[in-house]
Amino acid sequence: MTDTASACRSCGKGGLNTVVSLGCMPLANALLTAEQLQKPEPTYPLDLVFCPHCALVQITETVPPDILFREYLYFSSFSDTMLRHSRELAGRLVGQYKLDANSLVVEVASNDGYLLQYYKQAGVPVLGIEPARNVALVAEEQRGIPTLCEFFGEVLAQQLKEQGKCADVIHAHNVLAHVADLNGFLRGTRLLLKDSGIAVIEVPYVKDMIDRCEFDTVYHEHLCYFSLTALGNLFQRSGMMIQDMEHVPIHGGSLRLFVVPAGISIAGSKISPAVTALLSEEESHGVNQWRFYADFTQRVEAVRDHLCRLLGDLRRSGKRLAAYGAAAKGSTLLNYCRIGQETLDFVVDRSTYKQGQYMPGVHLPICPPEMLLEAMPDYVLLLTWNFAEEIMEQQAEYRLRGGRFIIPIPNVEVV
Repeated sequence: MTDTASACRSCGKGGLNTVVSLGCMPLANALLTAEQLQKPEPTYPLDLVFCPHCALVQITETVPPDILFREYLYFSSFSDTMLRHSRELAGRLVGQYKLDANSLVVEVASNDGYLLQYYKQAGVPVLGIEPARNVALVAEEQRGIPTLCEFFGEVLAQQLKEQGKCADVIHAHNVLAHVADLNGFLRGTRLLLKDSGIAVIEVPYVKDMIDRCEFDTVYHEHLCYFSLTALGNLFQRSGMMIQDMEHVPIHGGSLRLFVVPAGISIAGSKISPAVTALLSEEESHGVNQWRFYADFTQRVEAVRDHLCRLLGDLRRSGKRLAAYGAAAKGSTLLNYCRIGQETLDFVVDRSTYKQGQYMPGVHLPICPPEMLLEAMPDYVLLLTWNFAEEIMEQQAEYRLRGGRFIIPIPNVEVV
């Protein structure tokens, strides 16, 4: 059973305003086997709303996390961009905070050890917390990362603290958006963090999503879409403060937050000018006001209509079409735009865990990337546009042979 929220996940108040309704959707990562294609797929409402009280943007439906995350098909290590992003960040923090064999780095939603491996290589003890059984197994067996296969929250944090585990650094990348109990999650983070420690948290930035019309980043795993204004309200409630932040390009635009315990005298714990500047920018653009979101539905529909016209015209002219990226955002885009087997021949993806399965809802087969050179479709719809540079480089031979990519977000573009 799902839960439909009428009150804000952060402040608990009602009166939420609808930003966009994408209709009923299958779960974005619920890939299908050939045997499952004839069975009915469960679908759930996908409605994005804005809280006028604390400025949090969120979806209303909560699918139980055991359904979404106990078996997971996203492995971060398949992305060269993610690995480079993680290696640079780990190296920087090891030096900046003088981490050594007496330190502890914890990552919540540690996936396959893609980040913690770089701390381990530097001789820093690590602990991963990852609820997906299949992914946690890869982290332990292939990278030697000690991993608790659990959901993180206040109870688990208290248990770890009682075992004498306190973290110098806690990483939580692209997980806060997945959490239904935001306040409990952050209370747990504060419990597990040393008074002198720092939490590094990355979240999708809602202003980028709205500015760039990134509607395909809305799916049932992503419960929340954050502004710095909304995050400030949230962290204050949990006994922490945002000391510093960076606006990073990964995943279509994210905020990297450096969060410390509130009320603790730490050298250099003064709020940075970057935090103050972004809060001021958000206020001037009205990010904390409903009017900033009011025309999002019309803009989403315009992208959908343009993309469907282009694909339809190409198909009618005899062109062969495929897609790249069996990602969650691709599922949202294909299902919302109703782009299926009548338009695309197949989807390719680098992840061997996805190959041989089918996209939810539209039932397109997922093949290895080598299929692009074998079949040579005239055009490829780039569903994972957030990794466009990396994918274009990998597919240089396909492009050299005359193949072209269609990038759907923020504006439909053929390259």
